[in-house]
Parts: sequence; C-alpha cells; structure tokens
Amino acid sequence: MYIFLDLDISKGSTFHTRGKQDKMVPLQKRDQFDNLEKHTQWGIEFVEKYTKFVKERSEIETNYAKQIRNLSKKYQPKKNSREEEESKYTFCRAFLTTLNELNDYAGQHEVIAENLTSQIIAELSRYLQEIKTERKSHFHDGRKAQQHIESSWKQLESCKRKFERDCKEADRAQQYFEKMDADINVTKADVEKARQQAQMRHQMAADSKGEYSSYLQKFNQEQNDHYYTIIPNIFQKLQDMEERRIERIGLCMKTFADVDRQVLPIVGKCLDGMTKAAESIEPKTDSKQVVESYKSGFEPPGDVEFEDYGQAMKRTASETSLSNSREGKEKPAGKSKGKLWPFIKNKNKGSGPEDFSHLPPEQRRKKLQGKIDELSKDIQKEMDQRDALTKMKDVYVKNPQMGDPASVDPRLSEIGQNIEKLQFEMQKFEGWLAEVEERMPSKSDTHRRSGLYETQNNTTVSTNCAQDRESPDGSYTEEQNSETQVKATPIPNTTSTTPEFDDEFDDEETLPTIGTCKALYPFEGHNEGTISVAEGELLYVIEEDKGDGWTRVRRNEDEEGYVPTSYVEVFLETNAKGAMTYI
Repeated sequence: MYIFLDLDISKGSTFHTRGKQDKMVPLQKRDQFDNLEKHTQWGIEFVEKYTKFVKERSEIETNYAKQIRNLSKKYQPKKNSREEEESKYTFCRAFLTTLNELNDYAGQHEVIAENLTSQIIAELSRYLQEIKTERKSHFHDGRKAQQHIESSWKQLESCKRKFERDCKEADRAQQYFEKMDADINVTKADVEKARQQAQMRHQMAADSKGEYSSYLQKFNQEQNDHYYTIIPNIFQKLQDMEERRIERIGLCMKTFADVDRQVLPIVGKCLDGMTKAAESIEPKTDSKQVVESYKSGFEPPGDVEFEDYGQAMKRTASETSLSNSREGKEKPAGKSKGKLWPFIKNKNKGSGPEDFSHLPPEQRRKKLQGKIDELSKDIQKEMDQRDALTKMKDVYVKNPQMGDPASVDPRLSEIGQNIEKLQFEMQKFEGWLAEVEERMPSKSDTHRRSGLYETQNNTTVSTNCAQDRESPDGSYTEEQNSETQVKATPIPNTTSTTPEFDDEFDDEETLPTIGTCKALYPFEGHNEGTISVAEGELLYVIEEDKGDGWTRVRRNEDEEGYVPTSYVEVFLETNAKGAMTYI
C-alpha cells in the first residue's frame, strides 16, 4: 500500500491508499514531515528577519531624533548680549520657534522608535519563543506517532514471517508423513512419529496464523487511527500555528504603519508651528527696530556758510561746517579730524565709561534707562528679601522656640546696605539720564537753527553743542564733570576780528592764550591729537571745551594738544581774545 499526503486538511480526505496491501511503505510519510519541518522553520526565520528589520528601523529613528535634537541645540541662542539683541527681530524669533518645533519634531521620532520597540519588537520576540516551543512539541508528537506505527509494522512483519515459516514447516512435515506412510519398509512406529510431527507442525502453523491474524487486525486499527486521526490532528495544529504566525506578521505590519500614523497629527502641528513662525516675520517691523536700535539722536549739520574772500577777514569758524579751516591749519595732517563724526568709527575697544558717555545721545539714553530698570529690579528683589526676613523675625519674636530673632539681624543689615548702595547707583544714573534728556535737541530747535543759517550768512551759530564735533580719539563725550565745568563769559560780538581765517595763509601763526589750567589727574595721551600731562602740572589754555569734553592746551611753543576737560581745572581770562562760550 502506497501512502500520499494531501496537505489540504480542511477537505477531509487527507490520505489516499493505492496498490496492494502487501506492498505498504509507511516511511514515505516521513518525507512530508521533513517538508513541513523545513517550511515551518523558514516561517520562523522570516519572523526573525522581520523583527530585525523593525529593530534597525527603530535604531534609525532614534539616531535621526538624536541628530535633530543636536542640530536644534547647536543653533539655540547662547546666553549673551548679542543673542538678546537679536531676539528683538521677528525673523530671529521665528528661527527660534522653528528650532523649538524641530526639537518637538525630533521627540515624535523618538516616540516612533519607542512604539516600534514596545509594540512590535518585544511582542515578536516573545511570540518567537512561543512558536518555537509549540513547533517543537508538534513535531515531537508526529515523530513519536511515526515511530509507533513503524514499530507496529515491524512486529506485524515479524508475525507474518513466523506464520509463513510455520506453514512451510507444516507442509514439509505433511509430505514427510505421507512419504513414510507409503513406504512399506518403514516401521509403524516411524510412521506414527512422522504423523505426530506433521500434526504438531500444522498446529504451530495454525497458532501462527491466529497470532498473525490478530496482530494484523490490531495493526490495521492503529494504522487507521494514525493516518486518519493522529497525523491529521498534528497537521491541523501545525496549520493553525502557521496561520497564527502569518496573521501575527500581518498585524505587526499594520502596527508598523499605525505607529507612524499616530504621530502625524503632532508632526503636523510642529510643521504648522514652523509655518506660522515664518508667516509672523515682519520686514517693516524689523527695519524699524534697526532704526530704533541705532538711532543716534544727532542733528544733521546746518547749511554751510558762504565765505566771501572779497571782504575783510572778520569771521569765526562755523561749527556746523563740514570741516574747520582753522583746526585744519593748526593741526598736522595726521591729527586733523573730520566733523561728520556720526559716520566715523569709534576707536575705543573697551566697554566704555560707566556713564556711557562714549555713545551717541539716543543710544546713551537707552543704555542709561536700561541700567536704571535693572537697578530697580535689583532694589525690588532686595526689598522683598528684607520684608520676608522681617516677617520671619516677627515670628521668632512671638515664638522664641522657632528661632533666635537676633540671628536675622546681620542679614537684614547686609540687605539694608545693599539697598542703599543700589539706590545711590540708581540716583547717579538718573542724574546722567536727566542731563542727557535736557541736552537732546527737539525738532523745534532744529527748524529754528535752520532758519538762523538761512538769514545770517555772516554769523556763526554755535548752538550745535557737541553733535558736530568728534573727540581727538574718535569717541563722543557729552558730559562734563560738574566740579571742573568752565564758566566762560559770553562774547557779545560773535563776528569779532579773531584772525582765524588768516591761519590758512600763515601756517606759523599760533593761537593766542585764553587762560591757564591745572592738571587734576595724570593723563597718558596715547591717541592722536592728545598730549600727556602730569598731576599738578600748569598749562596754557588755547582753546576751551566746545562741548565734546576736550580742552586744547599748550605746554610750550612746540607741544600742544587735547586733554579731557574733566582732568583739568581751567582759569579763563574774562577778556581773553578768542574766548568762546559753550551754550
């Protein structure tokens, strides 16, 4: 009997037998077990391959999120004044928002990696252990059933051979008995012996036949159970296992897509945030912010006077002109400075003086106001601490067991000193701010001065203060020390016969002395146009401070230059020729 396996177990007739019953070859069944074992092993390997694929995808998402976070962190603004300055502009704030949204975007990729690990990788790893154990159990049962039917087959073959052998022995004994019975020469005893031997052999053959018949019936029942019950059940279990494996793979593939789909709303919000940040950029607002940040507060220079060389040389230098002819002749070429100093770079590299006097008026006002606001916050913070400590002291006084009231006094004293110090600092900056605001020109002043230039062509209007001058070192100094301010007598006739214009024709003529001064502090004078002085040194004043914080002095006929007005005490001659008044 030949055995063929129909793998479609659901159709019922799984096995078919063909051929003769004595030609049975049950070992062909084992080939199907081998094929199924190979197929199920390949299925398990496919699950392992897919698990590895998801694991690598998770690692990619993790690395991508890490790189995105590092990129966002790299371009985050640093805690310095430059970044704080940039935060005023809408495009800088939009970029910062984009970085924050990008950081959240990276977080969603981390969520993808975590969900892939927990919902797919961990589940498949656990399922792999289960399916391997189940597969091993099913094939163990199949092999056990196969071994049992093979063992029964061998026993049946043994019974069959024994029956065949006993039949042949009975035939030979019967033939021997018949031969002895026909031979007249054989004794009766020998014939009887042969007859008994033949009967015994026939009985043995009959017993073997009964045993063979009984075992054959048993084997057929076992074979029927094996091929129609045991093996189909095992194959059904393997088929169910395979279907569950395929179904699990399908669910994991669906989860693989759902993990991405779940974060899409949040990713969309991140992208919407980037888009909204980009749309919030306002070019006009940013450009106005630039104007506001760098507005100097300077007035434009007035009209250049017409200088009539055909009339007598009776004029004073125009402080609003683009250049000063007198200074141009007095100073060597290397020391002359242009007057359009809003367009000249500041050579000071340090942080500048405490009162920000090196800055233009408008910028100085903003810096002073910012400093005052900062001091106000510090004072409020100290006062809050003082109030808290005062309440704590009151609690200690009412409940001595909670603490010693005297232990709070040192801290209260320290805070009081800090508040006094901060208030003194704030008063100082408020004074500087008030002085700046008083000196800042208004629009009406600008129009009035413009009218004066138009109507008085031969008169020098010297009300531009410090806006039209540059200090010898290229910095702007608006404030003067109150202790060393110069009190000059105004000259009624501004068109006096000061020989300023003659300097253009006579380089050797020097400026007259208009007073003396005493150095209050030593001054190094490293910059061009300055002169070094020692503390207590007496010098001659040849040009007083015109509002830029510098006074021109002379040591001897060969040495002259500028020194800070706050560094010297000036004594002007009331009738000094060429004396000028600072308005």
